Amino acid sequence: MVCVVSRTGRQFQRYNKGRRQVVGCIPYRLKTSSDGIVSDEFEVLVISSQKGHALMFPKGGWELDESIEEAASRESLEEAGVIGVVERQLGKWDFLSKSRGTFYEGLMFPMFVKEELELWPEQHLRQRMWMKVDEAREACRDWWMKEALDVLVHRLSSSPPSVMKPMEEDKTVPLISIF
Repeated sequence: MVCVVSRTGRQFQRYNKGRRQVVGCIPYRLKTSSDGIVSDEFEVLVISSQKGHALMFPKGGWELDESIEEAASRESLEEAGVIGVVERQLGKWDFLSKSRGTFYEGLMFPMFVKEELELWPEQHLRQRMWMKVDEAREACRDWWMKEALDVLVHRLSSSPPSVMKPMEEDKTVPLISIF
């Protein structure tokens, strides 16, 4: 068992032209029926905001001492309690922070989930729930995360079901490197 505490503070985070860089993941898995049969349909994991008023995908600041994939993996572990394979970037969005009134740069990645943890750093601050894509798109608060989800859906639907697995170039980030 590994004990992890969420990183806090912004003094070691990355900025690009004055915009805080945040990195996130859309955790997904192939849907499994009650009798254990894996389909070619997939579902995504959404989390509640810390105050519980909105649903979103895991995301947070990209720190100076980590790669972009490590940041995406760390945020998914801290906020959603999932471990998986971080795949090719979905895109980059500039958005206005609702709470701070400043522009941020958001970079999103898909994460093919390999493990869902029972204990994780922010489990008492957030709820997590698996949803069908259309439900998640409707529930997600942020327009830019909805666009990232659209990119993921297009990417996965343009691949045959046998290819809906992480590609060889994708990175499983070792747990030891994200602490």
